[in-house]
Amino acid sequence: MNITVYLGAYEGDDPTLREAVKELGRWIGESGNCLVYGGSKSGLMGVLAESVIASGGEAIGVEPAFFVEQEVQYEKLTQLIVTRDMTERKAKMVELGDAFIAMPGGTGTLEEISEIMSKVSMKHLSAPCIIYNHNGFYNGLKQLLDKMLEQGLSTEERQKGICLAESIDDIIRLLN
Repeated sequence: MNITVYLGAYEGDDPTLREAVKELGRWIGESGNCLVYGGSKSGLMGVLAESVIASGGEAIGVEPAFFVEQEVQYEKLTQLIVTRDMTERKAKMVELGDAFIAMPGGTGTLEEISEIMSKVSMKHLSAPCIIYNHNGFYNGLKQLLDKMLEQGLSTEERQKGICLAESIDDIIRLLN
């Protein structure tokens, strides 16, 4: 399975997050699945790709040309797909993905997983959409999703397929 992972180009201040990213990467590599991600060597993105490759797995990076020109791509990728821009990049990552995971990240991560959440809720995509709530990182998003239900702006049926995971083991269970 191709597992598209969205995560930060920075490592952040929580050292346990780096370890969780490495654990996910090891599982992807050892399980015979393939990583699809933004292609960068920076931050958590680089940690994830390195972990997948070191565990014998494959990693497909999808980067817009302007990032390749800045030489931020991870050098040991199984495949690098270069797109014209971020819009094409996002579409390619969705096209390649069989499952989608958001690790903690910045505004780009939020934008990307929001698009997946929307596609899942409208039944335009029937793939797991997993949000990794590492150390409560996505508690605010969970509260927002609950508030949408409480105020009648969404339904359980619409949010079916959008899962919050509290551990890497939860993620693995949701994907198996």
